[in-house]
Amino acid sequence: MEPVLTLEANTVLKARYLKDNETAGELFRRVACHVARAESFYGCSSEAAGQEYYRLMAGLEFLPNSPTLFNAGKTNGQLAACFVLPIGDSLAGIFETLKNTALIHQSGGGTGFSFSRLRPAGDTVNSTGGVASGPVSFMEIYDAATQIVKQGAARRGANMAILRIDHPDIRQFITVKRKRDILNNFNLSVGITDQFMQAVKKGDDYSLVNPRDNTIAERVAARELFDLLAEMAWENGEPGLFFLDAVNRANPTPALGEFEAPNPCSEQPLLPYESCVLGSINLTKMLLPVDGEKVVFDYEKLRRTVRLAVRFLDNVIDVNNYPLPEVERATGLTRKIGLGIMGLSDLFIRFNIPYASQQAVDMTASIMHFITEEARRISSELGEARGSFPEFANSIYPKLGFKTLRNATVTTIAPTGSISIIAGCSSGIEPLFGLAMTRRVLDGRLIASVNQVVVDYLIKGNLWSDEVEAAIMGTGSVAGLNLPLPVKQTLATAHEISAEWHVAQLAAAQCHTDNGVSKTVNLPHNATREDVANVFWRAFINGCKGVTVYRDGSRDQQVLTQGAEACEECGSQ
Repeated sequence: MEPVLTLEANTVLKARYLKDNETAGELFRRVACHVARAESFYGCSSEAAGQEYYRLMAGLEFLPNSPTLFNAGKTNGQLAACFVLPIGDSLAGIFETLKNTALIHQSGGGTGFSFSRLRPAGDTVNSTGGVASGPVSFMEIYDAATQIVKQGAARRGANMAILRIDHPDIRQFITVKRKRDILNNFNLSVGITDQFMQAVKKGDDYSLVNPRDNTIAERVAARELFDLLAEMAWENGEPGLFFLDAVNRANPTPALGEFEAPNPCSEQPLLPYESCVLGSINLTKMLLPVDGEKVVFDYEKLRRTVRLAVRFLDNVIDVNNYPLPEVERATGLTRKIGLGIMGLSDLFIRFNIPYASQQAVDMTASIMHFITEEARRISSELGEARGSFPEFANSIYPKLGFKTLRNATVTTIAPTGSISIIAGCSSGIEPLFGLAMTRRVLDGRLIASVNQVVVDYLIKGNLWSDEVEAAIMGTGSVAGLNLPLPVKQTLATAHEISAEWHVAQLAAAQCHTDNGVSKTVNLPHNATREDVANVFWRAFINGCKGVTVYRDGSRDQQVLTQGAEACEECGSQ
């Protein structure tokens, strides 16, 4: 069985993933055989497992995170995508973490940090009698180092910086990207507390606290900071919000410490030095044909896929070559994995369900509930056969009735940018950005694609025409065409969907996901600052762990643009 790939998928594979003269099928065999080695550690057949893993990937039913595809089978291959490193309030600690960051980036991983423990700019440095330069200055050093260190010979490193809302330098952090030419290797999110949001709601003042000695540095109007957050997200798409209390309420091992930061795309909170391996199920492959052209969602196939994918990801932990001994130890204590989904929007179109509908929201919740429950079931079985994660006895799970559990977390919804291209499906749980789309990838190259699920949908409804094709290629949308309203609703793109439905989908997925959910709330260019503020409130009220807003056109260069006419490389998604 050889994988059947789109032109766009082949382009990305050749540019980023394939070794010299390697085919896509050989890549999947390389990964499958390497990961299946772990089966022999537990008295099982590596050969049989390798065949199953190959079938799973070659059929584009499941794909692991990019470092696994890059590095499995290579000497000292590092297979995890997500890392969080601690930064202590000392020069030695800051630069020790910088060294570790370089090693992780070189191995193919991305890093998240909280800079909240660093004393603010202008504070005293007792050891030298000097003055501290503050968190943002050190972020700039990390950014420069990241630019220099080539990641995995295929991409530059990515970072997430968190600063708590009560840090004295929070205004500088919120506004730092007003300068468009700095910190381009960082995503920024503010660590938000429940106490802060309540102060905003009540119109109260809020304390900024010096982390060096926990003294109050300043009292500020909470609403002023909240409005500044909305202003900058409206202006530049950053910072996002990372809801610290919501994240820590879901901490499965609180005895090991609190979460302070997530990975670069904010969907994976981790404790200091932890890493996590991710993978995603292609929902468009979970369909069962019935009565000719009709399809139903095949939960039994999904069950089999979840069970095999969890076993795969658990094996990755065992065969991984970790870049730091501290990471190997911390990862081994909890054995976190993050199984997620991609192709959700394509699935809705196959069922003629608008993304912006309660039916779609309920379907998202149902699918993720099923995946998390089944993933925990197989993780419990693996725990019985292979042993629970070492911190199981000190975790929340014995009180929840679990006797064994191999992995402290089992589900995460990642953005799936590259692997969804390889799988030929829509990314993560996002709505379609455009029915035809130009994507900026790699070294600025533009790749265009037309969504084949959309084309098939229109052909099936006898609605495909030269006019429709021209509109899709030119604008990426059918909103301006004389088509039935239900069709336009089903094919509505990200900017045609109200923010309320974006957040509803985010919340529905988060409710049934162990870790976090990567989801951008795309707003049209004419959205207001108040629209951004409302998104922040809705995400907080609905129990989301984080939220990112992006207003169309708020940056000079965007990763995605609607339409495909201007691009030379064009294929079907």
